[in-house]
Amino acid sequence: MLSDESAAVIRATLPAVTGALDEITARFYGSMFEERPELLDGMFNRGNQASGAQRQALAGAFAAFAGALLADPEARPEGLLSRIAHKHAAVGVTDDQYTIVHKYLFAAIADVLGDAVTPEVTAAWDEVYWLMAGALIAREARLYLEAHVRPGHPWRQWTVTGRHEETADTVSFVLRPADGEPAPPARAGQYVSVRTRMPDGVHQLRQYSLSSAPGAETRRITVKRIDGEVSGLLHRTVRPGDELTLSAPFGDVVLDDSHRPLVLVSAGIGCTPMVGMLEHLAALGSARPVTVLHADASPLTHALRADTHRLLDELPGARAAFWYEQPDVEPGAEPDALTGLMDLAAPGAPEIPADASVYLCGPLPFMRAVRAQVLRAGVPARQVRYEVFGPDLWLAEATDVTGVTEAADTADATATATGAAAEAA
Repeated sequence: MLSDESAAVIRATLPAVTGALDEITARFYGSMFEERPELLDGMFNRGNQASGAQRQALAGAFAAFAGALLADPEARPEGLLSRIAHKHAAVGVTDDQYTIVHKYLFAAIADVLGDAVTPEVTAAWDEVYWLMAGALIAREARLYLEAHVRPGHPWRQWTVTGRHEETADTVSFVLRPADGEPAPPARAGQYVSVRTRMPDGVHQLRQYSLSSAPGAETRRITVKRIDGEVSGLLHRTVRPGDELTLSAPFGDVVLDDSHRPLVLVSAGIGCTPMVGMLEHLAALGSARPVTVLHADASPLTHALRADTHRLLDELPGARAAFWYEQPDVEPGAEPDALTGLMDLAAPGAPEIPADASVYLCGPLPFMRAVRAQVLRAGVPARQVRYEVFGPDLWLAEATDVTGVTEAADTADATATATGAAAEAA
């Protein structure tokens, strides 16, 4: 637990540290990559570094953890830690790397805050860091053990057995373990990291949700072509017979095994984990009530639409509603579709049961808006979970000098997310 002495120092310095976190994390990453460029080869995503998303996520997580310790020195924000641990395991983080991060992070804190960083301040924040690191190390060790992989080595070669063009900018790859051994265990809603060698020789990682039933011997990932390096390379170059390097499945936004009504809400490529959940339910012959809600630009851009309809037909308790901004692009394709942005109060929208388990996946503004609608429908926040593409900026954006505890509570109440699933940037 956080000592009383350190708690007092953290409480006094939290506003100053939080206010400078963006500058601190920018300096931290800059100096670390300058001296340890090998970390950009297969560990950190260059796109996230360039956009600043990784800096924001780190700052938000660190501040939220400190705020949670102040609220209850003996407690841990389980949702926050679980999210980070799964993401770390999916890219092969090892215990020794926490020492590397500590070195450069605390050097950056000292550089940015200068004389304000007294020995007492350093000791207090050092305590916070190692409490967080220790909690993550323990969780990651358990995840590696459960996945039957060596710490830092979650990788395995997979052979592409099929490629299917879902839409003009989305393709699915069907994969089988190249060594002929059984596929590793997975849970509906989890993701894998894909590790690829870029033209400049540097390996880059990206996470993709499993869009197939997790119990199958083949696995499917569905990739949208965006600005990221990995997705573009996969679209351009990968064909049946090629091999891809995939991690074991990770991610803690997984389908629960309750009998509550299930509501799966997605936009764009956020449909991928939802289809994986539907595939799992269909494989079980589930009669659980399921409501599928999806928003897209048009029927032509709605990836896995045919699979969704097939699975809805196979599930006796399933229903769906689709929203399209341009429903007439493909005349007659979805005659019952609603027009515009998703509005759960619109005529024709299915009613959301107050006792439902709700899963969200899609762009952050979409999830924020829909979550608010779901809460207004009477669903408790603890029953709403979300999947984030890339670093979790929802938490980072909710964290400010006065609201870090609220942000940590919000993260636990609304999600234990995948730490980056269908297409983590």
